Amino acid sequence: MEEATDDQKSQQKAHYSPPWFNTSIIGIAGSSGSGKTSLALAIVASMNLPWVVIMSMDSFYNPLTPEQSKKAFNCEFDFDAPAAIDFDLLVEKLRAIKEGKKADLPIYSFEKHQRVTEVHTIYSPHVLILEGIFALHDQRVLDLLDLKIFAEADADLCLSRRLLRDVKDRGRDIGGCIKQWFSFVKPNFHRYVEPQRNIADIIIPRGIENTVAIGMVADRIRKILKLKSRLHQVELKRLGRVAEAAPPSPNLIELPQTRQIVGMNTLLLDPSLPREDFIFYFDRLTALLVERAIACMEFKPTQILTAQNNHYIGLKQTGEVSAVTILRGGSVLEIGLKRVIPDCRIGRVLIQTHRTTGEPELHYLRLAPNLPADARVLLLDSQMTSGAAALMAVRVLVDHGVDEERIVFVAYLAGRKGVNRLLSVFPDIMVVVCRLVDDYEERWVEQKYLGC
Repeated sequence: MEEATDDQKSQQKAHYSPPWFNTSIIGIAGSSGSGKTSLALAIVASMNLPWVVIMSMDSFYNPLTPEQSKKAFNCEFDFDAPAAIDFDLLVEKLRAIKEGKKADLPIYSFEKHQRVTEVHTIYSPHVLILEGIFALHDQRVLDLLDLKIFAEADADLCLSRRLLRDVKDRGRDIGGCIKQWFSFVKPNFHRYVEPQRNIADIIIPRGIENTVAIGMVADRIRKILKLKSRLHQVELKRLGRVAEAAPPSPNLIELPQTRQIVGMNTLLLDPSLPREDFIFYFDRLTALLVERAIACMEFKPTQILTAQNNHYIGLKQTGEVSAVTILRGGSVLEIGLKRVIPDCRIGRVLIQTHRTTGEPELHYLRLAPNLPADARVLLLDSQMTSGAAALMAVRVLVDHGVDEERIVFVAYLAGRKGVNRLLSVFPDIMVVVCRLVDDYEERWVEQKYLGC
C-alpha cells in the first residue's frame, strides 16, 4: 500500500474549530477612574461563567528608557497618550485569542514602571472583555471587537477614584497624582478619550450602579455563547458524518488480541470481578498500552561499561516522554504509566460534556513545562466514545505547540466512530487502544476502577 503524499493528507484532513474559536471581544473605554474595571467585573459576575475573561490594556504600556523612567518617577511622563501603549503587541495578542490560540500577555509593574519577566497566559475564553482608556482608539482593535462600550463618569468622581487607586495600590503620593492629572490625564481625555464616545455601541453612565445596562450587556453575551454552542454542535455532527465515510487509518493501533490480553479482557468485562482484581488486571493492560504507545520512540547507539568490566554497545532513548490525562477517566491509567515510565511528567486537563447540549467544555488545564520539546506526549483516557473530548484535548496540545505527529492518544476502550472522527481532523497523531467497539458505550471503566 502506497503512503499518502502530503497533499493527499491535507485534502483528507477535516476541519475542526473548538468552541473558543472566533472569540467574541468586547471593548470598554472611558476616562481614567471612570470605573471600566469595576464595570467589566460586574458584567462577568452577572454572567457567572468561567469562559468570560477580562484583559486590561494597562499590561501593554511600552517599556520605558532610563530617561523616560526617571520622568515617570517624577510624575512627568505622559501615560495618557496613545503613544504610551504598545498597540502592535496588543493587536497581535488579540488576533491570537480571536483565532483560538494561546496568548502570553506581558505584566506591567506600576511601582517599577517596567514590564516584569513573568507573563499572564490567556487561553480558550469564549468572550474577552478588553478594558482601557484607549480600548476604542486603534482601528485594528476596533476591527476585532464585537461590542463597543464607553463608560461615562463625572470628572470629580474620576479624580477621586484615581487618587485612591494610585495611592493605595501603586504607591504614589497625592501631590504627584494631582500633578499628573492636570498635566496629562485631563487634557488627554478631551483630546483622545472622549472622541471614542462617538463610536461606542453602548454608553454606560454611573458604572456598576447602572444595573439595567449591565443586564443588557450580560444578555448580549449569553446570546453570543448560545449561538457559539449551537454552531459547535453542528460542527461535531458534520465531523460525525465525515467519520462514517472515512476509511480505517493506519495510525490506529489495537493491541494484538493474544490469549493473555483476551483472558484479561474477559476478567475485566465480568461484572462479578471484585474491584481489587479489576484494578490489578487493568493496571497490567495499561502498562502494555503505554509500552505499545512508546514503541516507535527513536534510539541512538550508546556504549556502557558493565559491572564485569566489559564494554556493551546498546541503545539509548532519544527525547523525553510526558503525559496529559483527561480527567477523570485518564487518571486511572496513571499507575500503569508509572510502571513503564516512573519519572514521567504528567499534566491534566478537565473536559466535561454539557448535560443538555452534549458539547464538550474545557474547565481546567495544567500542562507540564517544555511540553513541545518532548519526543512523545501521551494523551490518556479510559474510554473514547463520541471523540468530542478527545478532539478538544488534542486541539489544546496543538495550540500549546505540540506537533501532531508527537501525540499518541491512549485509551482502554474506544468507539470506531469516535476514533475516525479524531483521526479525520488530526490524521498525524497515533491512537493506541486495547479494545475497539462498534456501538456507543456509557463510561463505566473509571467508575469500576475508582469505586464511584
